[in-house]
Amino acid sequence: MFNILQKTFRAGIVTTAYPTQAAKISEQSRGCPRFNFERWHDARPAADVCPTGAIAIEEDNSSRRVTVDYGLCIFCGLCAEATLEGAVEITQQFELATADRRSLVLSGEYSLNADGTHRELLATHIGSSVEPDLESTGLLLHQSVQKLLGRSLAIREVDAGSCNGCEQEIIALSNPVYDAERFGIHFVASPRHADMLLVTGPVTRNMEVPLLKTYQAMPAPKLVVAVGACGISGGIFGENYAVIGAVDKVLPVDVYVPGCPPRPQALLHGILLAIGRLNRKER
Repeated sequence: MFNILQKTFRAGIVTTAYPTQAAKISEQSRGCPRFNFERWHDARPAADVCPTGAIAIEEDNSSRRVTVDYGLCIFCGLCAEATLEGAVEITQQFELATADRRSLVLSGEYSLNADGTHRELLATHIGSSVEPDLESTGLLLHQSVQKLLGRSLAIREVDAGSCNGCEQEIIALSNPVYDAERFGIHFVASPRHADMLLVTGPVTRNMEVPLLKTYQAMPAPKLVVAVGACGISGGIFGENYAVIGAVDKVLPVDVYVPGCPPRPQALLHGILLAIGRLNRKER
């Protein structure tokens, strides 16, 4: 026991100050890609290498519409490698959690040259960037953090068919570095004690009924958070004979947390965003 106490005092405080302070992220950490539509002269190479179809192209003889869906993106970075003009940049941005699925989709329309490259950017579309949503939730996040200690949050996590990558990040929320308990956030075994349902993976057909029963067993008001690209859109698993796909095809989703898998700070950001929605539901 004495040795344990000695090591504890030597280590000092290891818990991150996020979200009250900016997250400290390794230089090797990879976040979401950022797209400069004005400099993007040809989206076809990036769309060809995208493993989940997060970059989609629709075109006719004179124009092309390029759509990027962060809900499908697994942050692999292949789009940046395939884009020579530097219009796609891999960032360390991870605070993408949003209550509006549409805010994860961005798009641009181009006129075309004879060789199929982009001649001119005609328009971009609202709902085409996560930035406005992040700005609007910034104040909400701050207010939620201030109120958090006044109310504990019980979470029931359900693996609806994931590869367990998201589970590894969720487990990290309980370690001394992220220490979700300091905010009054804890995980429970029974949905009857839960305020929030944290769902990972695409919903497999075998898990559809158990997931519904878990949701129905929760007392109101209750929240659902879809975790990762698979939970938001089906991800690399897509939709097939064994997989239904996105969580919102089975349950009403309050907050979406993109990533593959989302890092612990991204999960914490999404959970805190959801708490603001819980406060509104209670009122």
